[in-house]
Amino acid sequence: MNKKINLNIFSIIVCISLLLSSCNLRVTYADSTPTKAAASQDSSQNAVQTPLPTRSTYNPGELVDYIAQNGDTLPALAARFNTTVEEILQANSFIPKDATTMPPGMPMKIPIYFMALWSSPYKIIPDDAFVYGPTNIGFNTAAFLESQPGWLKSYRVYAGGQWRSGSQMIDFVAINYSINPKLLLAILEYQGGALTQPVPTLKKNILGFTRPYWESPYLQLVIAANTLNNGYYGWRTGKLLEFDDRNEILIRPDPWQNAGSVAIQYYFSQIFSGEKYSLASGTEGLNRTYTTLFGDPWNLNYELIPGSLHQPELLLPFPRDQVWSYTGGPHTGWGTGQPLAAVDFAPPAENSGCFIANKENYATAMADGLVVRSSDDGVALDLDKDGDERTGWVIFYLHTAREERVLLGTELRQGDKVGYPSCVGGHATGTHVHIARKYNGEWIMADGVLPFTMSGWVTHDGSREYLGTLTKNGATVIACECGDAYTAISGSYP
Repeated sequence: MNKKINLNIFSIIVCISLLLSSCNLRVTYADSTPTKAAASQDSSQNAVQTPLPTRSTYNPGELVDYIAQNGDTLPALAARFNTTVEEILQANSFIPKDATTMPPGMPMKIPIYFMALWSSPYKIIPDDAFVYGPTNIGFNTAAFLESQPGWLKSYRVYAGGQWRSGSQMIDFVAINYSINPKLLLAILEYQGGALTQPVPTLKKNILGFTRPYWESPYLQLVIAANTLNNGYYGWRTGKLLEFDDRNEILIRPDPWQNAGSVAIQYYFSQIFSGEKYSLASGTEGLNRTYTTLFGDPWNLNYELIPGSLHQPELLLPFPRDQVWSYTGGPHTGWGTGQPLAAVDFAPPAENSGCFIANKENYATAMADGLVVRSSDDGVALDLDKDGDERTGWVIFYLHTAREERVLLGTELRQGDKVGYPSCVGGHATGTHVHIARKYNGEWIMADGVLPFTMSGWVTHDGSREYLGTLTKNGATVIACECGDAYTAISGSYP
């Protein structure tokens, strides 16, 4: 990595000029604004907005104090602080070279290479308040919504092949994207008055997204969930280090930030700019709405991703005596873009496209587990068998045929049948099975410090989504929808 040498005088001049140039910035949007309920929390025009950056400049390679947070990895920290993994290891000799996740709360020294215009250090929400994980246990969306006077409790929408109530819509989006339903509710309240107003604040596009034919509250929420995940996992992996707001003003998150807060910053950057963005991402914005509804999320201090996390032993998701094709390298677990948590395998076939798999070509349990979800929207295999998809390791299967799909509540042994690959559920151009991992509700990247490893085959990213390889003992399998000889992979390879 090339080090960026800081020139203090130049940086100060740039910062001052940018601040001055933005003083008179006023942008009028046709998209959503904070609701009356949110505004009533702070009705003055002099609302407290996001605190200005407080980071000083640093000498190149200067060691700064850092406390490890949930899900931190050395590659991501190196990217955020503009340094290298090698330099972090030199400054922290107690960290093993093969370390996976950092233990939350562990003091560290990070060699920093200053970059101008780092944004506010204010943290909006913790990571455990972002994902659909253990801290959601005990929360009943329907009961909570019924206690509120707003329009959402009487809302109905046809989604996922059936009519759903407002609470069912929230839970549907929450479980598919694995995002905290409380966060989704807070967003709908902040921008659309969903919990306190009798009617939505806007007739369409209540969350500010203007995609054609996606004007309804449900589809707006789908876009919002997808946007949030792109921000969260982009920061988690160290791939999203800066982005522009709606007015093309650069936002470069503070290196000390956590993934949940950056996800909110990224979300609001896609629909707001200037004062609207500052208000939404500051102390009087979404955080205040969330806290008013559900209490201070920072009080829990939950360890979502423990230190030294390791994947349990997993088999390839098809019978050992068969040869399937690796048709999809790392790509999204659900939605589009991040998280690149999933890979695809297709059974042997003479034809391409969507076909009925042969009776012997079924997807299998990659480990022992309990089936805690089984529908067109996926099969979830709970490896700790506690009956809750929000805790521990979970293997997620998508595109299993309805016929002979494993039943909810079934306890499986490694290698047992899960279901037949198909085109059912989500978008599919050919018969295959899509698999991904979650831990405590967080999608785990297919490549990285915890690569998706199946029967000893290790997953690697490609130059773009769906590309990439699997490697084992010097052998390489290349992902391709073409299903040629280079994609072939055997379940019994030594």
